[in-house]
Order: sequence, then C-alpha cells, then structure tokens
Amino acid sequence: MILEMKVPSPGESITEVEIATWLVQDGDYVEKDQAIAEVDSDKATLELPAEASGIISLKAEEGDAVAVGQVVCHIDTAAAKPEGGAPAKVETKVEEKKTEDPKAAPVQATTYATGTPSPAARKILDEKNIEPSTIVGTGKGGRVTTEDAMNAVPSMGTPTGGSRGSERTKLSMLRRKVAERLVAAKNETAMLTTFNEVNMTPINIIRNQYKEEFKAKHNGVGLGYMSFFTKAVTRALQLYPDVNSMMDGDYKIAYDFADISIAVSGPKGLMVPVVRNAENLTFRGVEAEIKRLALRARDGQITVDDMTGGTFTITNGGVFGSMLSTPIINPPQSGILGMHNIIERPIAVNGKVEIHPMMYVALSYDHRIIDGRESVGFLVAVKEALENPMELLMDNNPKKALEL
Repeated sequence: MILEMKVPSPGESITEVEIATWLVQDGDYVEKDQAIAEVDSDKATLELPAEASGIISLKAEEGDAVAVGQVVCHIDTAAAKPEGGAPAKVETKVEEKKTEDPKAAPVQATTYATGTPSPAARKILDEKNIEPSTIVGTGKGGRVTTEDAMNAVPSMGTPTGGSRGSERTKLSMLRRKVAERLVAAKNETAMLTTFNEVNMTPINIIRNQYKEEFKAKHNGVGLGYMSFFTKAVTRALQLYPDVNSMMDGDYKIAYDFADISIAVSGPKGLMVPVVRNAENLTFRGVEAEIKRLALRARDGQITVDDMTGGTFTITNGGVFGSMLSTPIINPPQSGILGMHNIIERPIAVNGKVEIHPMMYVALSYDHRIIDGRESVGFLVAVKEALENPMELLMDNNPKKALEL
C-alpha cells in the first residue's frame, strides 16, 4: 500500500511551508514517527514525522515551498524492512570509458624576448607603474609591444594569494519572515529608544549568596539575571500599562496580563518564545520556564504556539558582548527592553567615586501609543526595581521569594 504523506498544518493562518532539510534519502526505510524532514514556516522550524513504516519516495526537493495539505512523499507500507535496518541500495554499474591520452600541447620555448618590453613599451609601463612580467606579450617570441603596454590596466589591488570565493544561499522561510517583520517594524511604527543604566551590585549580592542553594533546591535550575529582569518588567508594566498595549488600526488594545517574549538563540536563528502570565510566576517559575523554552529552541522543538502572542519583549545582547544597542520592536507589540553586558565602571555614590558592575538598558517603544513620560517612567521603574530588588521584588524576604 502506498501512503501519501501530506504537509500538516503547523498552526493557524499558516498556508505554506518550505522543505528546509530532508533527514532521509529517497529509497530509505523509515520507521513510524521517525523524523524525516525539517520544514520552515514563517514562525518556526518543525520536524515532520513519518506516518507509517516503509520505503520512502520523496516528492519535493529541499528549498521547495509547499502548500499545507500538499503531498511531499510516498511511503510503501508493504515493503519489508531490510536486514540490519539499513535501506536497500540499488547499485548502478558504470562502464568505464577508455580515453586516449591527449597529445601534449607544444610548449613555447622561453627566449630572451619573452616578456621583455620594447623600449617604448617599457616607458609606458613605467608610467602606469606596471611590472612587465605581469603582461603577456603578443609580439614575436612573446615580446611586449607598445600596443600591449597601452592596453595594460593597472591592478586594482595587491594580490595576497588568499581565497576570494563566495557562496549564494537562499534564506530560510523563517529568516525571510523575520527580515520582513523587522523592516515592517521600522517602517510602520514611530519607534524611539530611551536609555538608562543599572547598578547590578544588589542583584549580584543576592545571587552570590543564594544561587547555590537555589540550584540545589530547584533541581538544577539556576538563579540568573533573567528572572530579576522579568519580575522588574512585569512590575513596571503594571505601573505603566500603556507599555503593555498595542495598536489595532484606530484602536488601542490594553492587556491586564504580561506575556513576556524572551529572545533566545537557536540553531535556525533568533527565536522569541513567550513566558505566559509572567506576572504570576515566582523567581523559580520564571527561570524554569525560560530554561524549558531555551532548550526547546536549541533542540529545534520550538512550536508556533510557543512563540504566538506576547505583550512585551526582553532581549539580551549582553551575552554576545554588546555594550549598547537600540532593539527593534517585535510587532505588534509596542515595547522591547534591551539588556547589555555588565562592565565595571567608576560611578559617583554619595559624593564618592566607587567601582560597580554597571549595565546599560534600552527601551525601544512605539511613540504612536506610548508617550515620553510613560516610556521614561517605565525604564526608571525597571531600574529602581533592579537596584533595590530586596524591597521591590522580594518584599524584604529573599528566602521566601526564592522558595528556599
């Protein structure tokens, strides 16, 4: 029996996917539920599992755009599994054609005149600063003529002997969609960015004191910076709800919950999975959910549902060494917070110069819906919470907040 495998719908509103990679070859024996391909939608990369066991016959090429419901392969379910589990390979006998050795081309003997310019040609080459040895002469015996010298073009650069190759590859559907959304965000929003800086000393004191106990108590979940930033953001969103809203034509949609999109790097590029109702999560809850989503992104198991929605985004360029940036809004959201690397810098504290670990933070926002007062106030509220986490994020009880 021949089973026709069709592209399943990866999510609502998605009508087309792209075959990113076939994980099997034409004629291979596949097991039911075995991953046979990776397909890109405009939101995520998903694995396509075999619907039955049998010999597979591919009906689409890598890079092909295929509609949802289109047949991409056949599986012969009546085919027996080859011994040893390896697919049967059809050997093709290739006849070797004997070719006669080509006659050696006559080699022009090098003479004194070969490559030697005439006096007039030498003068022209000297004016052009061209070495005569780089010119192929057309005169008798290979002599460089005046015409050769006049036609000679100086080199545009000094050859180094290094590689000068290039490669043209098609962007994945996901990457093309990301590019499209980024350009749309720049063109369709009134995006501005406001900056501030955060003294990370208070957070570092808490982390250094409790991170080992936190990790041991919560089955290997680490106490990172993201939980502090997420908690600080959800608090600031409650104080400045316009930052947690978005445009819909002539209307503003406001949310009474905080679904925080966290930008993470995956094998297919930047992914933005969503931490749902982050305002209700504890420090352990935030760290555990971020770890779960990051592992799914790393393993290529992130789904459309994982990245759908989100009311505000946090992105951390600091893990790559970025000191300062202007993050681009993740539409249709109206705001995104950019974290950066932590650098020890001298700052004034109570009239004295002290060295502290400092981080620049940036808030990009859509000025159509968020005014300067709200944007600056929001970022100041984030800064205040991060610099006074004991009182504003932990209610002066770190052990209870960290569930220790």
